[in-house]
Amino acid sequence: MIFEGQAVKVAVDDAGVATVTLDLVGESVNKFNSLTLGELAKAVDALKHTADIKGVIFSSAKDVFVVGADITEFTTWFKLDDEELADKLRDAHAIFNTISDLPYPTVAAINGIALGGGMELCLACDYRVMADTAKIGLPETQLGIYPGWGGSVRLPRLIGPDNACEWICGGAQKRSADAFKDGAVDAVVPATKVNDSARHLIQQVLDGKLDYHARRAELRAPMVFSPIEKMMIFESVRGVVGAKAGKHYPAPMLVIKTIEKGISQDMEKALDTEIKGFIKLAKGPVAKSLVNLFLSDQQIKKIAGKYAKNATPVKQAAVLGAGIMGGGVAYQSASRGTPIIMKDIRPEALELGLSEANKLFNGQVERGRLTTDKAFKAMNGIVPALSYGEFEHVDLVVEAVVENVKIKKSVLAEVESKITDDAILTSNTSTISITELAKDLKRPENFCGMHFFNPVHRMPLVEVIRGEKTSDAAIAKTVAYAQAMGKTPVVVNDCPGFLVNRVLFPYFAGFSLMMQEGADFQVVDKTMEKFGWPMGPAYLLDVVGVDTAFHADQVMAEGFPDRMKHEGKNAVDRLFELERFGQKNGKGFYTYEADRRGKPKKIFNDEINEILAPVVTSQTELSEDDIIARMMIPLCIETVRCVEENIVASAAEADMGLIYGIGFPPYLGGALHYLDQMGLQAFCDLADKYSHLGKLYEPTAKMRAMATNNYTYYGA
Repeated sequence: MIFEGQAVKVAVDDAGVATVTLDLVGESVNKFNSLTLGELAKAVDALKHTADIKGVIFSSAKDVFVVGADITEFTTWFKLDDEELADKLRDAHAIFNTISDLPYPTVAAINGIALGGGMELCLACDYRVMADTAKIGLPETQLGIYPGWGGSVRLPRLIGPDNACEWICGGAQKRSADAFKDGAVDAVVPATKVNDSARHLIQQVLDGKLDYHARRAELRAPMVFSPIEKMMIFESVRGVVGAKAGKHYPAPMLVIKTIEKGISQDMEKALDTEIKGFIKLAKGPVAKSLVNLFLSDQQIKKIAGKYAKNATPVKQAAVLGAGIMGGGVAYQSASRGTPIIMKDIRPEALELGLSEANKLFNGQVERGRLTTDKAFKAMNGIVPALSYGEFEHVDLVVEAVVENVKIKKSVLAEVESKITDDAILTSNTSTISITELAKDLKRPENFCGMHFFNPVHRMPLVEVIRGEKTSDAAIAKTVAYAQAMGKTPVVVNDCPGFLVNRVLFPYFAGFSLMMQEGADFQVVDKTMEKFGWPMGPAYLLDVVGVDTAFHADQVMAEGFPDRMKHEGKNAVDRLFELERFGQKNGKGFYTYEADRRGKPKKIFNDEINEILAPVVTSQTELSEDDIIARMMIPLCIETVRCVEENIVASAAEADMGLIYGIGFPPYLGGALHYLDQMGLQAFCDLADKYSHLGKLYEPTAKMRAMATNNYTYYGA
């Protein structure tokens, strides 16, 4: 053993092959924190000063190689001044450059995930052997930055600038077959053979069959392209990436610029170019927002893990109410290995639910994510039922019938009598109080909300709602089931609309007020989509369902009459009255026709202006800034109210709920992070400009006090 630390150790065998083993003590994964980086530097220095080494293998003692930098440590670098940050990056470069300069061949034995800095270590080696089950990638653009330890320099030289731009800008984890096809790795073998294969590569070098010197020389030199070749590569890449990234996410376009410049430079200059671009991104607001989201996501997963830790797993589930939502819940449960009974009183509803689930499984097969056999087996995990015959074996029930308090109460009381005393009963209500729904139940402690978002298979969030009498055991089991379904659960307390819809409906109310003032809903939609929302409010209402929004609006108005009740008819009321329910029946604010793939295509029809004319009471000129402010202010204030009233326990849970539940623009980091970035005083001043619009635009007293004291929701 020539070096041994708490994260890295180096041993040399009798044949002169050294193995650098990454094994961070006390952690389930390897990551590059200051300890690991420091020890890697010492390990490489020990190698430099050890005689008679023939080659080096970099390997891992854990199931992963290296998952990347420890983001909690790494982001403290972003707060340094530019030169201090540059020095930190140069220190990391020095470690990887030393590995690249070792006077013998180096091989990365990639037994598991190698991401970010972990992959950059692999790129610093001469050769890479990858387990067939492993994944590699440079996901930094998802944090608003790009690879800063040589990845944007070495990868283009290895796999070509066009492939490198696709890898880095997309941020995806690449499977072994794709990595080998693109030339990022030299061999793919079973995980148990990775180290042996790495050793074989070194032997091939020693036998003169591979020339690592020539490879190094090629990868260090500037790449040679004619001006026309270079223009064609990068204009094509910019067009594709720019369309996907959009103006709010600068990292993908800047990394293209960095790669374009770097490929014409020698290694040293290219690394300096990488550093300059990295610093620019790391100091920007988007990186701050996206890093905050990453940390918030980690936080809510830890919270969910604590809830679920002592829960017994759900072995048999059931969903009441087939159809699109019931079919979605059934698909998600069965696809993740929990069998589920899907019950309805109508055979045609069961057929619809099964058809929905089958369509989703077929889609997975067509995309190559499931084999036909596995899809068939999973589909068999969904058992349709017209009676409660098998419910005595059910551990958890999801009630997903129509959003009507009387019907839900009746169905819940009925199913409670058919399940065991310790089974958990949940309601997929979007707005109705869980405490109210529990009033007629014999075991209210075993009842909670489990609010899925549509479409179930795509939307990551599940709100788990605690009623007044809900037990910790019920919450724990429901959270555990949501996790088993591959969802991100957030536990919230009971109130009309819970967290997500309580916050969403003031946003819709801001839209309705503008419609009454003669706003063009297409302009509002385009403005909010340009601002970063996946769809504008009119389109979103059509997707949610105008009928669903109408009924939910009544619940919200009854729950919060001081700010959510409105006089006279608004646009949603008018469309509901005319049975223009949105996508579900082909007409709402927009009309819908099936495209060639059978998906609803949005079309504007002039008749809508005449239809909405009766709800227009005035004509007001609205700028883009007015539209954004009038939409965002009510949403942000209601989010604050949810935190102040302990509906949601933390800023992180509130913000992730909005991002995962309604597509709040990620580059803003969530409503509360958005307020922190804007400054509460600036926000309160902005809201006061619109105070004439009513209480929805009135900051809370605590907000004003926090503004006076320069407090933030995320603290220092």
